[in-house]
Amino acid sequence: MSTYRTEILLCGGTGCRAFGSEEVKAALKEQLERHGLEQEIRIVETGCNGFCAQGPVAIVQPEGIFYQKLNAGDIPYLVEEHFLKGRPVKKFFYKEQAGAETIPVMGDIPFYSRQELIVLRNRGAIDPEKIDEYIARDGYLGAGKALLEMTPEEIIAEIKTSGLRGRGGAGFPTGLKWEFANKSEGEIKYVLCNADEGDPGAFMDRSVLEADPHAVLEGMIIAAKAVGAHQGYIYCRAEYPLALRRLDIAINQAREYGLLGDDILGSGFSFDLDVYRGAGAFVCGEETALMHSIEGRRGMPRPRPPFPAVQGLWKRPTVLNNVETYANVAQIIYKGGDWYAGIGTETSKGTKVFALTGAVRNIGLVEVPMGTPLRDIIFEVGGGIPKKRKFKAVQLGGPSGGCVPESRIDTPVDYESIAKVGAIMGSGGMIVMDDRTCMVDMARFFMDFIQDESCGKCTPCREGTKRMLEILDKITQGRGEPGDIALLEELSAMIRDSALCGLGQTGPNPVLSTLQYFREEYEAHVYEKRCPAKRCPELLEFMVDPDRCKKCGECFKACPVGAIQWEKKQTASIDKNKCVKCMSCIANCPFDAID
Repeated sequence: MSTYRTEILLCGGTGCRAFGSEEVKAALKEQLERHGLEQEIRIVETGCNGFCAQGPVAIVQPEGIFYQKLNAGDIPYLVEEHFLKGRPVKKFFYKEQAGAETIPVMGDIPFYSRQELIVLRNRGAIDPEKIDEYIARDGYLGAGKALLEMTPEEIIAEIKTSGLRGRGGAGFPTGLKWEFANKSEGEIKYVLCNADEGDPGAFMDRSVLEADPHAVLEGMIIAAKAVGAHQGYIYCRAEYPLALRRLDIAINQAREYGLLGDDILGSGFSFDLDVYRGAGAFVCGEETALMHSIEGRRGMPRPRPPFPAVQGLWKRPTVLNNVETYANVAQIIYKGGDWYAGIGTETSKGTKVFALTGAVRNIGLVEVPMGTPLRDIIFEVGGGIPKKRKFKAVQLGGPSGGCVPESRIDTPVDYESIAKVGAIMGSGGMIVMDDRTCMVDMARFFMDFIQDESCGKCTPCREGTKRMLEILDKITQGRGEPGDIALLEELSAMIRDSALCGLGQTGPNPVLSTLQYFREEYEAHVYEKRCPAKRCPELLEFMVDPDRCKKCGECFKACPVGAIQWEKKQTASIDKNKCVKCMSCIANCPFDAID
């Protein structure tokens, strides 16, 4: 029986590790041993805690005290004050709570209190490398119920009742997909998990695999029973080393406990899993390209039909869902489809996980009920726009998505509403942009990504995206011509209607949505040779506005080439002959004095 009086839940996800959480853990261990507290206080390295902007973060249980932005040098003081003297250290509290009269806990922080967790229910709460901690939080009860008490048809009926739709982008009903595979003929079938998360700014799947890998394994076991599959694969990109390591540990533990392999839980049903490491091709996120990659072939999409549920991996009936979809399944089976259907909207049930990033205070992983307005996610959970900037737009759905402007910020996040404003839900990337963002340059950035990642199989995507990128480069460099905007629209329509796969078909979305809501920015670039957001260097000449300059010298300190002249209590000036238009002065001026 444990003798620990306190647990320190230290985030050990990739984000917090980048900020030094491993050094913090080592310092904690050393200090606890030094003071003879190692038998009373346990350090638990969890997966991603979600609040990435504040990392490394730690939660002290059972009180629930939340510490943020720790570093190894802080630990001796923290251990002495909190764990020896019983005085929680305010300097490490979340900044909005540091002055609170009572000791604040994690649940008081708006970032956490305004979320509803299903997929992320175990985030920051368990050691992802210990299966017993997952089991202690109702882990594998859903799988046990499915294997021992339910028929495949009953499992599918429960998933259909829940209204769960695929969280990988298209939102296809999960129960219907499983039903197709269940009815497909063939003794050999497969269950696949798509963890090939490649969208810029997206880290949902990685974080779930790092924090709660058994939730994904359990969902896949249930899916296998539903469709009659006995072998599964998790396709995860090799750039996720921590997620891959924890997946391997989880799979081996599940096998050791009899939860994978032959005759699981004495049910007579057998199922096993392997992990396939992807080489980082964005197109392998498309289901048929992913299957080609597992088969050892070049990852390129194929025409459909036949659909994977009829003829997928090695031409066998195959079910493919993404990480987030599978992470919902066990709780639906355990708690019932009606419970899940009670969350969300009429057509979009449950919750959705978003990777909230960009120009927003609280960067991190958030989970909210379907139907939550974008405004609430960005300003309530996300804390709004930093540095008193104005919200301009939010990019949803990654490179294949679209931007939603300020005028549509009250749009609820569900599949139909997001589509109506010209974006897609996608897998859950949410990049917030402030008023300094050039929407033409943003569209150029995403088109550059799409063109670079095109597999090249079909001409519309291979050649069309290249031509669109050339036009966008011209426009942002001040070489735009009358007719370029119309040509972008023509090419977008052609690619959308004729590209082979969904990635190519949705590739023009960033251009189409920015043209819909920010056409005047395109026109300013083309006809006036002007960038309204002041982000395209070729269209800018830099000067200091003497009325707004506060003589602080921040621009002088930031300039890497000595192009700025400044002395104390004097207005700065810019030598245009030396200026290389790196924009460091704009980025560092706190008063927007650079024009």
